[in-house]
Amino acid sequence: MTAPVLALDGLGLSRDGRAVLAEANATLMPGELVALMGESGAGKTTMIRAIAGLDPFAAGVVTVGPVRLTHGRRPSGATQRALYRQVGIVFQFHHLFANLTALANVGLALVHVHGVDRAEADRRAQALLDRLGVGHRALALPHELSGGEAQRVAIARALAVDPPLLLLDEPTASLDQARRGELAILLRGLVAEGRTLLAATHDVEFARACAARVLTLSAGRLLHDEPRP
Repeated sequence: MTAPVLALDGLGLSRDGRAVLAEANATLMPGELVALMGESGAGKTTMIRAIAGLDPFAAGVVTVGPVRLTHGRRPSGATQRALYRQVGIVFQFHHLFANLTALANVGLALVHVHGVDRAEADRRAQALLDRLGVGHRALALPHELSGGEAQRVAIARALAVDPPLLLLDEPTASLDQARRGELAILLRGLVAEGRTLLAATHDVEFARACAARVLTLSAGRLLHDEPRP
C-alpha cells in the first residue's frame, strides 16, 4: 500500500495568540495537486509554514514522508535536515537572495546544507533552470527577473534537493492570465512525475484547472472537497 506523502493528525494552529485551526486531519498521496483555499486571514500561510517546519503549531502531529513533527516547537538538528529532504516551499514573494544570481540561488542549499561541491551544484541548478524554461536567465540577479521568471527560479530552488512534497503560497498572485496558464502546465507536469503539491491560493479558476481536490480553511475548520473526476 502506498504511503502518504503528507498526513495531518489533529493539527491545531494559532497566530498572534489566536486559534485559527483546530483538530485538522488530512492526507496527501503521491502525485496529487491539492489546493488549500480560504479567505484572507484564514491561516493558509500559517498552515504551509507549519508543514515546512518554519513555525511551531499548537496541537497534533504533522508527518512528511518518514519525518514526524510534533506540536509546540520547530524541528531542529537531524529532524530539520531530514525534513528539508522531504519538502520544498515556494513563498508568495519568492524570497530570492538579492545579491545572488538565479543559478546561485538554486544551488545554495545543495552547497551549504547538503555538502554538494559547487561545480556539481551549478550543474544541477542549470539543469533545473533549463527544465523550467529560465536557463537563459541563470546569471541574472533577482531584480533583473520578471515576476514569472522569479517564480520559476523559486520553484527550481525548491526542487533542487528533489523533495517529494512541494508547498506553494499564492503561486498565481503576481502573474497575469497568460503566465497563470504557463504555471498550470508546469505544475501539472510536476504532478505527472509523481510529485505531490499543496498550493495555498485565492484563485478559484486556478484551483479548478489544476487541483485534484480542495481543502478549505473556514472558521477554524479544515473542510474537504470530494476528489474531482
